[in-house]
Amino acid sequence: MSDRSPRNRAPQRRPDRVRQVAYEVIRQVTSQDGYANLALNKALRDQKLSGRDAAFCTELVHGTLRWQGTYDAILAGNVSRPLAELDPELLDLLRLGTHQLLRMRVDSYAAVNEMVTLTRAVSGQSRSGLVNAVLRKVSQRTFDQWIVDVAPHSDDDLFGFLSIAKAHPRWIVEAFADALHTDGYELDELLDADNEPPRVTLVARPGLAEVDDLIESGATRAQYSPYAAVLQGGGDPGKISAVSAGRAGVQDEGSQLVATALAMAPLEGRDAKWLDLCAGPGGKAALLAAIGRQRGAAITAVEPLPHRAELVRSNLRAVPGNHQVLVGDGTKPTWPEGSYDRVLADVPCSGLGALRRRPEARWRRTPEDVAELRPLQEQLLDSAIASVRKGGVVAYVTCTPHLMETREVVDAVLAKRGDAVLEDARGLLPDVPSLGEGPDLQLWPHIHGTDAMYLALIRRT
Repeated sequence: MSDRSPRNRAPQRRPDRVRQVAYEVIRQVTSQDGYANLALNKALRDQKLSGRDAAFCTELVHGTLRWQGTYDAILAGNVSRPLAELDPELLDLLRLGTHQLLRMRVDSYAAVNEMVTLTRAVSGQSRSGLVNAVLRKVSQRTFDQWIVDVAPHSDDDLFGFLSIAKAHPRWIVEAFADALHTDGYELDELLDADNEPPRVTLVARPGLAEVDDLIESGATRAQYSPYAAVLQGGGDPGKISAVSAGRAGVQDEGSQLVATALAMAPLEGRDAKWLDLCAGPGGKAALLAAIGRQRGAAITAVEPLPHRAELVRSNLRAVPGNHQVLVGDGTKPTWPEGSYDRVLADVPCSGLGALRRRPEARWRRTPEDVAELRPLQEQLLDSAIASVRKGGVVAYVTCTPHLMETREVVDAVLAKRGDAVLEDARGLLPDVPSLGEGPDLQLWPHIHGTDAMYLALIRRT
C-alpha cells in the first residue's frame, strides 16, 4: 500500500479553540454588523471560557478590531492584490494573525502555525498557504518598524501618521484635535488612551448602597465620583451582591459625574420633578432617581424603543419612589411645557467618546453619521428646555467630544430660543481638574480616565 494512502496520512491537527472562538466573534462583528461586547460575552458563556482563556480571547477580539485599520495598511503591502478583492473571511484571519505577531506576546512561530491550522479548518487548505506566506512576511518586522514603512512621515502629514500609528480614522483624529485645540503631545496621549481597555467602574446608588460595600467586595475607591469604585483585575460585577440586587451597577465614572452635576446645580423653589429625556438603557436615570429620592424628588424617564425602555425599568426597579418610564419620542413631549425642575438630555451621538469600550465603532462611524445626528440633537435639546420650568436647569450631555455635537448644538439652540442661558458647569465638579475653558465642560480618557463625556448646563430664564 502507498505511504500516501489516506490510512497512513497523519491526522490534521485541530485548531486552537480560543483562537477559533475569537475568529468566529470577529466574523460576526465584521460581516453581520454585530457588537463586539455582546458577541464576545455570549461566545465566552457558550464555550465556557474563563480565566486566562477568556482574557486571551478578549484581547484577540478587541485588539484585532481596534487596530484593524493599521493592520490593513500593513497587510496591503504584503498581499499581491487589493485587500478589497480578498475574501472577507481570509482578511479577518490575516488581521487576527497580524495582531498576535505585532501587538501580543505570542511567539512568532506559534502564531503563524496556529493561524495556518485555523485557516485550514475554517477556510480550506488552499488558503492556508497564503496565510502562511503573508504572516511570515509580517513577522519579519516589529510594529514600530512597520509604522515607519507604511505611515506618512509625521513632519509631512501629522494626522495621516497618527491615523495609521494610533489606529483611528483620519477624520476622528482631526475632530479630536479640534476639540482639544491642539495637534501636539496631548493628542498623542488621547489616542493612546483610546487604545487601552477601560476599567470596570461601579456605581453605588446612594441610599441603597455605599462605596464601602463595593470596596469590601474587592473594588477600590474611584478618584472623582463620590459614588464610584473600580473593580480591579476585570472581575465579574454580577458576582457582587449589591450589583446583582440593583443597589449598585456598572457605570463609567464620567457618566456618574455629569449626572451628579445636574443633581447638584443650585435651584430655587420646587425641586420635585426630574426628567431623563433619552433614558435608555437607564444607568443615569437610576443614579438620578436614587439621588432624587433622598431629596423627595421623582424621575420620569423617556425612551422611544420599547426594549430599551424595559432596560430602564430594570435599572429603576431597585430604587423606591414614584418613578415613571414612558415609551415615547422626546422631541414630541406629551406633558405641558415647563413641567420639570431638572432635565437630563443625554442625546444620541456618534459615541466617539467611548471608543475604548467599543473597538469596532471607530471603523463604522463616518462624518456623515455626525451630520445626520445633528438635527435630532438640536430637537432634543430644544424639547428639554421647553420641558423645564423657569429657573430650572437642563444638562445637555453627549458621549463624544466632536464640536459639531457639543458646543455647536448648544449655541445653535440657544440662539434660536432666547429664553435660556449657558451657565458655568465646572464649579459643580470642584475636585475634577482640567475641565476646559468653560462654561461647558469636557471629560477625557487621557486626563480623567473616563469616557469623553461632554456637559453643558443650561438654565431657563
